[in-house]
Amino acid sequence: MTLTAEIVTFRLIDGTDPAAFAKAAAGMEPFLHATGGMIRRDLSVDADGLWTDHILWTSETAAKTAAAAIMKAPAAAPFVAMIDGPTAIMRHATVHLQQE
Repeated sequence: MTLTAEIVTFRLIDGTDPAAFAKAAAGMEPFLHATGGMIRRDLSVDADGLWTDHILWTSETAAKTAAAAIMKAPAAAPFVAMIDGPTAIMRHATVHLQQE
């Protein structure tokens, strides 16, 4: 199996409460698990307010299928609504090494 990392960086809309955003992100868990391809997700923010959503998928196809479906998923609406869309950059990469 060739694992795929989905890395999305973005900023929040001005005035968005980070705790509310994290709660909205957690609310997407059922949708992400229902895709059948998500392995793990980490959401982080740096000191400059740049967020990174890093999701490990079973394949690039699973990642891209979920990315296409997210805009129609009701569970994702609160999460997506808090993101400053023009700042979002998504990429997919083949995983060559994992360490715990």
